[in-house]
Parts: sequence; C-alpha cells; structure tokens
Amino acid sequence: MKKLITSIALVTAAAITMPAIAAYKVVDVANGGSITGKINFTGKDKAPQVYKVAKDTDTCGTADRVIDYVDVQGGVLRNVVVYLDKVKSGKKFDKIEAKINQKGCDFLPFMSIMTNGSIFEATNSDPVLHNIHTYEIMGRAKKTVMNVSQPKQGSVTKKKVKLKRGAGMKIECDAHDFMHGFVFVAKNPYYAVVAEDGTYTINDIPAGKYKVKAWHGTLGEQKGKADVKAGTAATVDFTFKGK
Repeated sequence: MKKLITSIALVTAAAITMPAIAAYKVVDVANGGSITGKINFTGKDKAPQVYKVAKDTDTCGTADRVIDYVDVQGGVLRNVVVYLDKVKSGKKFDKIEAKINQKGCDFLPFMSIMTNGSIFEATNSDPVLHNIHTYEIMGRAKKTVMNVSQPKQGSVTKKKVKLKRGAGMKIECDAHDFMHGFVFVAKNPYYAVVAEDGTYTINDIPAGKYKVKAWHGTLGEQKGKADVKAGTAATVDFTFKGK
C-alpha cells in the first residue's frame, strides 16, 4: 500500500510541475537568425462565397455578402500566418488581446491575432441581435470555444481563450449566416502574417532546428523545417493547392 501511495504522489507531483516545465521561457537572443519565405498557390482558385442578406437589412444592407475565403493574387495566397511550432524559449513574448467589432453585420477585422491565454473581446455595435460563436480549428474538426448571445447594441463579451490543439479559431454569428471571421492564436512570439505579396519574415530566432507551419483558416496547414544559423537567414517557402 505504501508503494502505491508513493507512486500516486509522484505522478501527481509530476503532473503539477509539467506546465511549468513546458512554459515558454524568455531568454537573451544574441545574434539571432531569421526565417523568410513566400506563400505560393497552385491549382484552381475557388470563387468567393456569395451569401444572401435576408434579415435585418436596415443594418446589414440588402446587397449580397461576398467573402473570398481563399484570397489569391498573382499566384500568392494571403491571410496566412507562418509560425514556429513548439518553441520552448526565445525573445520576449508580448501578450495580444483580440478585439472584434460586429459592425454593419460584419466581423471587423476579418482576420485578427491574439496570444494564447489572452482575452478575446467582442463588441456588438449594431442595433440588432448578434451572436459570437467561436470554434477551435483542429484539422477538419471544430470545437466550440465560446457561444454567447449579444442582443443589445454596445454589449461587450470578454473571454480568456486557451487553445490546446488548434492554432486558430473560426468566428461565426448564428443569427446571421453571412458573418464570418478568423483568429490566429499564437503560442509563442515567433509568427508572421504574410504581406500582400505573399512574403514573410520571422526574426530574432535562437540558432537551432525548427518546425515551421503555415496556417490558413480555410485551407488548413502546411509543414516545413528550418535549420537556423546565428546571424543568417533560412528560407522556407510553402505552396497551398486549390481544393
């Protein structure tokens, strides 16, 4: 019995200390390297999704709502975030909260950034009922993170978001099926939103080997690897294909 109790105590102690061991650690990054690249697109570029606006037209308007989920220009894909996966230590990790505004029956901005464990804030600026429904994106699966009704204009909903598996969330309004948006949730400071020309740069990376991922809310993720040398730039390009 003593051996059993001791074993349980050891397992419990290990479980308690695991988060501290796995936590990101800020260190001095001297002569860090960088990763640069480009997000290319091949195949058929799917046409934008067209939604009929059939309710609350005084606020939402009467024109069809057109959302280009796969924004391709000149062979490059936009609205992509490139990040380093499972980084244990590195440069300062500043916390960023997501602030979403429901205005004109749109989620503004369409895509935003927040850090894991920070606050997601949604404001209803419209004089109609809205609903903020967010899903953790896990491959092809989605899991509800929050689902809150916001019936009054000016109402604000705040929630601490801590994703376990996914790198981002989809945002929807259950009251208006034409309202959509995305949030990338950073688990370390090594990420970059691609520029209009499809390029990205991640700086101040300690020398070492890294797993690099490119995240798109609709097309999923692409994976790559980089061997970063001190003071130099590694190149990792990604290619997404039309579905």
